[in-house]
Amino acid sequence: MGSGQVTDWQGKNVTVAGLGVSGVPAAKVLHGLGAKVTVVNDGDDERARAQAAELEALGVTVRLGDGDSLPDGTELIVTAPGWKPDKPLFLAAERAGVPVWGDVELAWRLRGPDAPPWLAVTGTNGKTTTVQMLASILKAAGLRTAAVGNIGVSLLDAVLDEERCGDLDVLAVELSSYQLHWVPSLRAHSAAVLNLAPDHLDWHGSMEAYAADKGRIYEGNRVACVYNAADRATEDLVREADVEEGCRAIGFTLGTPGPSQLGVVDGILVDRAFVENRQHNAQELAEVSDISPPVAHHHPSKEGASRPHFVAPHNIANALAAAALARAYGVPAKAVRDGLRAFTPDAHRIAHVADVDGVAYIDDSKATNTHAAEASLASYESIVWIAGGLAKGATFDELVTGAAKRLRGAVLIGADRALIRDALARHAPEVPVVDLDRTDTGAMLQAVQEARRLARPGDTVLLAPACASMDMFANYNRRGEAFAEAVSELGA
Repeated sequence: MGSGQVTDWQGKNVTVAGLGVSGVPAAKVLHGLGAKVTVVNDGDDERARAQAAELEALGVTVRLGDGDSLPDGTELIVTAPGWKPDKPLFLAAERAGVPVWGDVELAWRLRGPDAPPWLAVTGTNGKTTTVQMLASILKAAGLRTAAVGNIGVSLLDAVLDEERCGDLDVLAVELSSYQLHWVPSLRAHSAAVLNLAPDHLDWHGSMEAYAADKGRIYEGNRVACVYNAADRATEDLVREADVEEGCRAIGFTLGTPGPSQLGVVDGILVDRAFVENRQHNAQELAEVSDISPPVAHHHPSKEGASRPHFVAPHNIANALAAAALARAYGVPAKAVRDGLRAFTPDAHRIAHVADVDGVAYIDDSKATNTHAAEASLASYESIVWIAGGLAKGATFDELVTGAAKRLRGAVLIGADRALIRDALARHAPEVPVVDLDRTDTGAMLQAVQEARRLARPGDTVLLAPACASMDMFANYNRRGEAFAEAVSELGA
């Protein structure tokens, strides 16, 4: 498809696979560049029809309820990240020799000649926090940056929005394994794989394929491939990557760092990678207490008050990975400290509300989809799960299957709770379920009371709805506040 300049697109037959968050912007961008765009979509519901009408008004062809057949004359497919690689559409494309790109690949190809470099992050868990920490550190160094990608700001928007991104120095980019599968030509300045756990295996086909897609983030790195020293699989991906001459492997560890690593010594984050004479020297970056902790699980420790500032280990790891990428970009040590101090985790994102009778109450109202809820449910051993709301077309079988062994019980609220109830009946029939037939805002207090009844000391009551909030609340913030208010009444 050439270099991706505008002249390449004139009259090109491009098929966009999937409406939705990435498909609609991709179709608009390609149409604006002069391509002949056809959108194919599996669903044919009210929302899809509304999106189709908007695109058809521009002159884009839309085929609803027909996501599997390859339109005649297609020269390129641009796909939404969630579409599985084994879909008939992609198998047909492979047979016809038609390339498939994701929206991130399209964004990469459409960057201008002076586009800012990408510092990229992937991993099964912790991506968003790490990218936000990285952006905070870069800003503390006086750099103009934005956190983009899987984090909510589309890379297409970031690349093409001259007003916002035309004068940026560097992008902090979150990439999912789905996105990386469809990004053949991405070449980041530096990149990190935070961790690897079995995830989305039905999509990727195998753990090996999932790992290989994550590993694509290292391809062509110029300065640093950052890996998790406690997770051998991430180091293996660095070894297998084809990088530019001089690119270094940089590890992060919660223990004492060796040369070319960042780690922790006596409560201090230490850099032995980006210093002169790293065999003998180390640079202090920040203290563990500088890390803003979403205290994910803080049952009071035996020492009690002597540990007032508990930082979850995974969050220290996130901070080290962010620091490694920032240091690879040349950021001074002081900016790491200042950036970590300035960082505040998203509200309602795995926020510890209170401990009541030995049970931790966690607000993850921001888990408005199954993917976010999956990460949340994977964080705790024994959970009473409060879930439900507007499903937005989601299915819950995979989510419930993955979480079944961790569930003490479930309390369901909201308009589409029956979808979750049915998934629980299929995949976790032994888990007790309370189905609250309510969608009024007062339902949250009853939900928390029911959860308390099901919970045992040491359990976590987790609000991770896996659904949007608008059936009951103005937004997910309000839903999280209602949960916190209900929990405070328990402790009163």
